[in-house]
Amino acid sequence: MHLLDSELRNKEEWEAAGIELPKFDREAMKAATRECPQWVHFGAGNIFRAFPAARQQKLLNDGVEKTGIIVAEGYDYEIIKKAYRPQDDLSLLVTLKANGTIEKTVIGSLAESLTVDRQDEADWNRLKDIFASTTLQMVSFTITEKGYSITSADGSFRPDVAADFEAGPELADSYIGKLAALCYWRYTHGAAPLALVSMDNCSHNGDKLYAAVDAYAKAWTENGRADKGFLEYIENPAKVSFPWSMIDKITPRPDDSVKKMLEEAGFTDTESIVTSKNTYVAPFVNAEEAEYLVIEDAFPNGRPQLEKAGVMFTTRDTVEKVERMKVCTCLNPLHTTLAVYGCLLGYTKISEEMKDADLVKLVEIIGYKEGLPVVTNPGILSPEKFIDEVLQIRVPNPFMPDTPQRIACDTSQKLSIRFGETIKEYMARPELDVKSLKFIPMVQAGWCRYLLGVDDEGNAFTVSPDPMYEELAKKLQGVKVGEACNVHQVLQPILSDARIFGVDLYEAGLGEYVESIFAELIAGKGAVRAALQRHLAEA
Repeated sequence: MHLLDSELRNKEEWEAAGIELPKFDREAMKAATRECPQWVHFGAGNIFRAFPAARQQKLLNDGVEKTGIIVAEGYDYEIIKKAYRPQDDLSLLVTLKANGTIEKTVIGSLAESLTVDRQDEADWNRLKDIFASTTLQMVSFTITEKGYSITSADGSFRPDVAADFEAGPELADSYIGKLAALCYWRYTHGAAPLALVSMDNCSHNGDKLYAAVDAYAKAWTENGRADKGFLEYIENPAKVSFPWSMIDKITPRPDDSVKKMLEEAGFTDTESIVTSKNTYVAPFVNAEEAEYLVIEDAFPNGRPQLEKAGVMFTTRDTVEKVERMKVCTCLNPLHTTLAVYGCLLGYTKISEEMKDADLVKLVEIIGYKEGLPVVTNPGILSPEKFIDEVLQIRVPNPFMPDTPQRIACDTSQKLSIRFGETIKEYMARPELDVKSLKFIPMVQAGWCRYLLGVDDEGNAFTVSPDPMYEELAKKLQGVKVGEACNVHQVLQPILSDARIFGVDLYEAGLGEYVESIFAELIAGKGAVRAALQRHLAEA
């Protein structure tokens, strides 16, 4: 069985393999979309195929919507040319359930696929036609947080961005530059309203997208490359909106065990493609069952009825509460805890850690006991039920090939949000005692121990990539597991760094406690496990 429209006609064969097919007429959908495009999505990666495209498929299956999604890829054109078009823009979604079963669904909600490439005249002109259409309601994005960055480390505009500013809309060639050019094309061809919706997993994502597009509009209007009214158009939310959103769904790199199951079922399009930009893409996407998409309901030209497919539309304030709930308490801190201690205890799969009674108790205390007291309930999701699902269904899922080593990447950039915000809340509330926190500090001490690159059995391991690793490793270079050292002298420069922890841990009243835990963790072989068990027994 191959992913081609012609092969889908043999429905019995697909059904016999347990693969669900689209329940709508794809040719009619494509024709309706070409005539009245409503939704363009930038970023043709796995999260798009597994989530937004699957939600639109439900609406098409149910007869709620008639048009599909036009996907546009602006970073790696080979994804479109090698993984989309040869398969008639079809893909296979494999949903990995915690009970060990899988669901297989052919996703056919894509009407067409395009490269955001000025050199490809046909694709670029098609994008211009789409952006000029009054029926276009929404342009969404999964291009990663880096995709919205237009400045260098020193805060100045990147050279390619500065060149775009001078070149103007007709020649701008960076990713955001081309997006801004298409928005200008829309402005000069009727100035119809539009929502630009970031679905990337970063806080205040709509503001990041707005800041990038607005910078182009300001530069072009100030230097005369664009009409003065373009800046007013971009900055008027009744014309162009930039809603915030919170997205949560894990879609790991295509896994060999999933590939084997598909081949046994008779599905033959399983080979991964690695592009010249080192993007891994396969005809199938494996993803967890749980998914959340919460979007600020700010759509000046209307929108697809995605609330009928499980998407939650709400206010900006509620989106922020949901984001903080997930990032500061109910998911990300628990992931980081498992990453740090999983690496120290020799685990290579997150799901295996959830068979370790000590680690389960550790994340339960951090989530339910230390985190929940300071969570603002967003109303549309229960924080307690969210943690329940994370710890009972999502993280233990044996099919999810996620590793503590992956999650441990860039931890120095994550600790201030994942734990620092909770510490700040404890410090700010008179009814709470920050010194009652015992296990969040244990993660901070564990991370310092992790930076030594030696596990609890004394075996060396490779510390995951982190922009501060070299700086921190120098400060810890005199520390050896099993050897006495002046812990305060070593850790004081690290624990007092509010850039890392969100607060100076000594000023918060936790620095000395973190030092004492670290001293326990470096006492010798098996000290990490012993310290965990000692403190958990007292909890």
